[in-house]
Amino acid sequence: MFDDGLSLQERYAPQNICFGCGQANKRGLQIRSFATTEDPLGEVGMEWTPALHHQAFDGVLNGGIIGTLLDCHSNWTAVWHLMCRDGLDKAPTCVTADFHVKMRRPTPSRQPVQIVARAIESEGARVKVEAELSSGKEVTASCVGNFVAVGPGHPAYQRW
Repeated sequence: MFDDGLSLQERYAPQNICFGCGQANKRGLQIRSFATTEDPLGEVGMEWTPALHHQAFDGVLNGGIIGTLLDCHSNWTAVWHLMCRDGLDKAPTCVTADFHVKMRRPTPSRQPVQIVARAIESEGARVKVEAELSSGKEVTASCVGNFVAVGPGHPAYQRW
């Protein structure tokens, strides 16, 4: 959608230190989420390549890493949804209210994973997102979560 190659995180939160999605966290996962459209119900996608230290055991990606990938990418899907829905030019600070991850099969750790997420409901500052993590052509994990934009007084407010 943007022609400069920047992810949502790089464009709207370059100083973010989150372990999963913070571009300023050099020891973090540094995921990069990309919107394909300005449709508030459009998909947001990403690809990420694990390193050996992200394994649970030989050849299989750690479940906590899978959860972090799904959580952070879904959060940015909620951010993008709110920006498009409300015509915002600045990313609202969103946090996770809850999320449920379903492990469908072992996720190989020696190849890239892809996540596609979409907002499926929203009301006010709350957005419900569903996401699927794939390795190769197989969905290996899925997630449904609720994310909320926070305001002054919340410790995460304006974290980016």
